[in-house]
Amino acid sequence: MVRSLKNPKKAKRKNKGSKKGEGSASSNQSAPAVEAKVWQPGVDKLEEGEELQCDPSAYNSLHAFHIGWPCLSFDILRDSLGLVRTEFPHTVYCVSGTQAEKSSWNSIEIFKMSNISGKRRELVPKKKNEDGSDMESDSSDSDEDDEENGGGPVLQVRKVFHEGGVNRIRAMRQNPHICASWSDTGHVQVWDFSTHLNALAESDSDTTHGNSTVLNQDPLVKFSGHKDEGYAIDWSPLVTGRFVSGDCKNCIHLWEPASDSTWNVDSKPFVGHTASVEDLQWSPTEPYVFASCSVDGHIAIWDTRLGKSPAVNIKAHNADVNVITWNSLASCMLASGSDDGTFSIRDLRLLKEGDSVVAHFEYHKHPITSIEWSPHEASTLAVSSSDNQLTIWDLSLERDEEEEAEFKAKTNEQVNAPTDLPPQLLFVHQGQKDLKELHWHTQIPGMVISTAADGFNILMPSNIETPLPANI
Repeated sequence: MVRSLKNPKKAKRKNKGSKKGEGSASSNQSAPAVEAKVWQPGVDKLEEGEELQCDPSAYNSLHAFHIGWPCLSFDILRDSLGLVRTEFPHTVYCVSGTQAEKSSWNSIEIFKMSNISGKRRELVPKKKNEDGSDMESDSSDSDEDDEENGGGPVLQVRKVFHEGGVNRIRAMRQNPHICASWSDTGHVQVWDFSTHLNALAESDSDTTHGNSTVLNQDPLVKFSGHKDEGYAIDWSPLVTGRFVSGDCKNCIHLWEPASDSTWNVDSKPFVGHTASVEDLQWSPTEPYVFASCSVDGHIAIWDTRLGKSPAVNIKAHNADVNVITWNSLASCMLASGSDDGTFSIRDLRLLKEGDSVVAHFEYHKHPITSIEWSPHEASTLAVSSSDNQLTIWDLSLERDEEEEAEFKAKTNEQVNAPTDLPPQLLFVHQGQKDLKELHWHTQIPGMVISTAADGFNILMPSNIETPLPANI
């Protein structure tokens, strides 16, 4: 159960170029000055004088930014800019909630990041000329820096006062301007941010990077029926407006929409766990079915038509189950991450046979803080951990020694990769401290956004080539 930021004041990122509370964006374009070597947290040690550096060739795009206080939770908002976008520069809309030093300083941040630059890179480097330049290169293949893309990413923020720290925030998939937030005061609130999103959409991308003004706005609904604060909340992908919220006292409440701006909350909770409910996920195919995970080490599957007890209760891990994710492209697959650093994938079709685990990984040595299946590849998922690593996995991969030897021969260089890495491990992203949550962008294949104590990262690994739908 690793959730709260221990000391937001110390974690607050310092930036001499921006005022307190204002947003800032930057790009990571620096290349290692010495021969690159893969560094593993918890395995390798930094010698005196050594520094870790990012290899920009590993990314199609990588940008870092912050919006003031650290954010424990955020969500990517669906937009009208295109269902499948592959050309740079990109624009994204998000909503997040702060964990400020003082409760009265908290806010919900609705922000727009535009002019996100990037480029496509070859997996196998091109051959070099005698002068060190790429063979068969032309101006279209040359690296474009941020200046050539219009000055780099532009961050615009709208802030709404929020009573207490934001434990978790989620946007309705069908109507992304409607968002639900869990407060550390014990309240669940639903908001309408359409005015702010419209203002961001209409604003000039050349305007100021941040806005320190915090606006007052009343929520559509403020529910006080939970007996404690919580972290679990999820909107139904199938029924507009339906969602569930779970608290630290093991209770889950069902919300049903009564209109576009009102909800009926079932006062009688779903109870089946013996400890805090940590995460909730609706089935991508069954409108009455959702899953929950708990500090009690179990995952429960619920059917709202069958009463207030779980239909299935699974002993999932030997420690707290922090997060779960239901595969929207392969609905039989449910993944879970634990406090002991392990994460597992279950085939729900095998539940009746007893052992439904089809894959189990022990790569991370610290608690799993977030896990999410890719919305574009059924076998791919991303994981973040308290070990300051964000990893991307492709479960369809198997080790092929001949292919590895061929790749090394083509590159004609020492890769310096550890030999004991799981073959399913596709990518490792480092550089953020105290990683809390990640999400894939559903409209930009290959893009992942993550939040940590020191701010946000937007990344697009260069070795993730997502095939586009046939009808695009």
